[in-house]
Amino acid sequence: MKPVLCAFIGVMLAGSAPADQPQPLSISVQGLRSTKGQILVCITRQARYFPDCSKDPDRRHLTIAATDHAMPLGDLPPGDYGLAIIHDENANGKLDTFVGIPREGVGFSRNPPIRFGPPSFRSATFSVAGGAVRQYVKVKYFL
Repeated sequence: MKPVLCAFIGVMLAGSAPADQPQPLSISVQGLRSTKGQILVCITRQARYFPDCSKDPDRRHLTIAATDHAMPLGDLPPGDYGLAIIHDENANGKLDTFVGIPREGVGFSRNPPIRFGPPSFRSATFSVAGGAVRQYVKVKYFL
């Protein structure tokens, strides 16, 4: 094999990882209306626990500063996941609502349309396998 071709193949293989190994997940949050408070992140593999994965025993729940618009979330085992975020502007650790309408911003992996209620798990599902994953999440405000 020619040296240039060998080098090219080596570079291509270096960017991938074994599909059965945990892979890094990161998010990039877009559309925050302020840097007040914190961003609550909830990651689950099960539809029945989406978007509020607080009762999922296998969930990954993180709190990050609202000033951090891009953040690594750690390594996840291969599989399909749904991610939900809340811009908890008053830092009380929950989503505040008025007559069922969120007062604070919300966002989901894959940015599915938000109509009457949260999107389905299926519409927000992304896969982790074979390499790093970054989710670009747009925050939406209703009030």
